[in-house]
Amino acid sequence: MSNFLDLAGIGAGPFNLAVAALMRDKSLSHRFFEAKAEFSWHPGLMLPGAMMQTSYLKDLVTPVDPTNPCSFLAYLVENKRFYDFLHAEQRTVTRREFADYLAWAARRLDSIQMSSRVQSVVDNGDFFELDVHGPNGREQILAKNLCIAAGKKPNIPECSRPLLSDNCFHALEIALRNPDVSGKRVAVIGGGQTGAEVVINLLGKQWGRPQQVTWVSRRSNYLPLDETPFTNDWFTPEYVDVFRQLSPQRREQVVAEQKLASDGISPDTLKELYQLFYRLVHLEKDAERVALMPNRELVDMSHRGDYQLQLENHLLGDADGAEWINADVVILCTGLCEALPPCLAPLQERISRDGEGRLLLDDAFAAKLSGDESGRRLYFLGTGRTSHGIAEPQLSLSAWRAAQVVNDLHDSAVYDNQQTGNFMKWITSQAPQVAVA
Repeated sequence: MSNFLDLAGIGAGPFNLAVAALMRDKSLSHRFFEAKAEFSWHPGLMLPGAMMQTSYLKDLVTPVDPTNPCSFLAYLVENKRFYDFLHAEQRTVTRREFADYLAWAARRLDSIQMSSRVQSVVDNGDFFELDVHGPNGREQILAKNLCIAAGKKPNIPECSRPLLSDNCFHALEIALRNPDVSGKRVAVIGGGQTGAEVVINLLGKQWGRPQQVTWVSRRSNYLPLDETPFTNDWFTPEYVDVFRQLSPQRREQVVAEQKLASDGISPDTLKELYQLFYRLVHLEKDAERVALMPNRELVDMSHRGDYQLQLENHLLGDADGAEWINADVVILCTGLCEALPPCLAPLQERISRDGEGRLLLDDAFAAKLSGDESGRRLYFLGTGRTSHGIAEPQLSLSAWRAAQVVNDLHDSAVYDNQQTGNFMKWITSQAPQVAVA
């Protein structure tokens, strides 16, 4: 196997899997290096019944290459479940099944090299030099271009960091930890989809019967994901093209306005929760077992026997909204944040960023390296929320995003990445027509 590559990928999560699947039969040499021994996708969040919020047709390849052998439909056929799946009439699939599909795709791709950690990346002037520690020992890989999609890290509130333990942890670990919460007071921090799923499983006695579950959210209520048709037009290539034309300040405003298009609770989950609360309060006469606390922000924590959580009640405005709750277990459903892999440390200072420290990415998700005139490409996937819009960190445009990379690498339209015009006229440059008398 050649140690010179046209493209080296760091990380083999869904975004780089999509690139690998679209490069499967292409002429450029490529390999994707993944530190884990076996493919897994957020195994700590594989809770019973957890559903995807994205259509299974928005898989690794189908939107740009529907006959690709790594499609979700090919996965169903190979696993002899196509008709059963069809008859189940599912709009979305479970997170567990989609993770199994991703693992299946990874096994089909010879370019995915597991148990291979990229320790460092050095610029030698003509190529990127990767120090890879893999199953056969240490390899020195030379690559003309890099594609980085190494995932995100848990977002931990500052006040919680000194207190992380077996009883205070991020939800990304919960299915692996299987905590025993029997008879305990549990505080769930975070009012998004993950928080909702954790609350459902806590009250469903997945980890024992808790004494009480307190669900804290900064949001004004437990708000639904907006997955209506016109909102979904924000998750299209056409909209990304328009978003790219906006000023950096306007992009940031727009992304904030669109938050619930990607970061709300699925309506079906909300209905399940409300019905669960109804049964607890009115039928089981167990109203003390759950407390819902929207409009609260976690501002401080301490630990003396149990956890003392200081909350700020924003519903009270400028009034003193300080409140306290006590808990035996704290589960942080506080999302993920962007983080470049440590192996890029030698390049960090040379990667182009804006005044806020965010990566400056072009249309093909590539960042410039200061002082580099060689034309090499440094692609970053999943880090361009303010450069490419709300869909960029999501699975919705995985195939389109990967096709942008492949087309850019080949400097040609390997994949037709355009759609016919839709109903929405986001901007227009036409001058008003003046009637002639």
